[in-house]
Amino acid sequence: MEIRREAYLNQLIERRDNGMIKVITGIRRCGKSYLLLTIFKRYLLESGVLADHIIEIALDGIENEELRDPKECFRYIKDAMRDGGQYYLLLDEVQFMPRFEEVLNSLLRMSNIDVYVTGSNSKFLSSDIVTEFRGRGDEIRIHPLSFAEFYSVWDGDFDDAWDEYMLYGGLPQIVNFQNERQKADYLKNIFANVYLKDVIERNRIQNDAEINILVDVLASAIGAPTNPSKIANTFASERQMSYTNKTISQHIDFLADAFLIEKAQRYDIKGRKYIGANLKYYFTDLGLRNARLNFRQQEPTHIMENIVYNELCIRGYHVDVGIVEAFGRDSSGKRLRKQLEVDFVVNQASQRYYIQVAYDLTSEEKQAQEFNSLRHIPDSFKKIVIVNGVRKPWRNDEGFVIMGMKYFLLNADSLEF
Repeated sequence: MEIRREAYLNQLIERRDNGMIKVITGIRRCGKSYLLLTIFKRYLLESGVLADHIIEIALDGIENEELRDPKECFRYIKDAMRDGGQYYLLLDEVQFMPRFEEVLNSLLRMSNIDVYVTGSNSKFLSSDIVTEFRGRGDEIRIHPLSFAEFYSVWDGDFDDAWDEYMLYGGLPQIVNFQNERQKADYLKNIFANVYLKDVIERNRIQNDAEINILVDVLASAIGAPTNPSKIANTFASERQMSYTNKTISQHIDFLADAFLIEKAQRYDIKGRKYIGANLKYYFTDLGLRNARLNFRQQEPTHIMENIVYNELCIRGYHVDVGIVEAFGRDSSGKRLRKQLEVDFVVNQASQRYYIQVAYDLTSEEKQAQEFNSLRHIPDSFKKIVIVNGVRKPWRNDEGFVIMGMKYFLLNADSLEF
C-alpha cells in the first residue's frame, strides 16, 4: 500500500535543478526517506534520468558506515560522476556525517549535480540552513500524514477514519497495522526508544526524569496557554521538584528542534504585535501524544484544535494564536476590559484568516462564545468557524463561514470558500 505524497513530490519537482541544496526535514518516521529514495527517485527515472546518474546514499545504514566520513563521502560522489551529464545526489539522514555542511557546499561548486538531503534534527538542518549553506539551502518540511492522505488509503467510512486518526495519528507505519494493540505498542515504543531517547542523547540531558515529566505536562495541556514559569511552579508545588524556568525553556526548545512539538505564539490582533507570555504547544502527531498519556485524556475539542493546527502548517500557513481586546460592563455597570481568544490567526503572504475550532455549535451559548471574539476583530479578513462533523460550508448573517471538519480536511482550498 503506497500513500502518494503528491504535495511534497511537487515541491521537490518545482525545486529541481534550481542550484540550491534541497533539505527535507521533519520528525523521524514521517516518510522522508521513502519520499526521497522511492517516490522522487521513481519520478527522476520516469522523467528520463539514467539510473547511473542518480547517486543514492543512506547514511543510517551499516553498509554505508565508511561514507559517514566526509572526505570518503565526497570522494565516492566525485568518483560516481563519470561524465559531464547532470547527476542527482539523494543523501539520506545526513546528520550521521560530521562536517556535512562542508561536503554539501563543496558539491555546490559543481555545475552538474543537483543535491537532495534528508535529516531529522532542525538544529542541523533548519535553523542553520542560511548560514551554513550561504543562503543556498532550500527547506522542504515533511509532516506525518494529513487526514486526507490517511483517508486516501482507509478502507471504511469517514467517521471511522476520523476516530482512528484522532486516536492513533498519522505516522505512515500506523496504516499497516491490523489491530489496536499493535498500533498502541508501536507508538509507545518509538516515543520512548526513538524520539525521547534521541533528544536526551543528542542534547546530553543528565536528568532525564525532568524532561519525561515535562513531555507529560505538555501532552496534557495541548491547546492551553502556558509558559516555563507556570510549569516550574507546577513542578515545585505538586512534585516538590526544582526544575528552573531556564531549563524548562531549553528542554522545550529541544523537543521543538526534534519536531515533536510545535510552538504557537500569541498575537495581539488590535495592537498588531506579539505577546511573549503564554504560548500554546501542539504535538506534531496526535498518536504520539495519545500514546504518551496511555490513550487517556481524549478531549475532542483540544484534539480537534491540534489537528486543525497541524493541517494549517501542512498547507504552508504561518499560524499564531490570536488575542483581541474587548470591553463590557459588569452587573453594576462598571466598565470592564477583557481579552478574547481567537484560536488561530493564519497568514500566507497577503492572505489572512481568523479561525475558531468548535466541537459543538448547537446551543446559542456556544455560538456566542465562538462568535464573540470574531466580532471584535477590527478588519475584514475572512472569519471561519470549523465544527465537528460533515457539514458543508455556509455563511451566517454576520458573514462568518461555518464548515464541518470533513470539508476542511478533505478540500485543500477549503479556506477559500
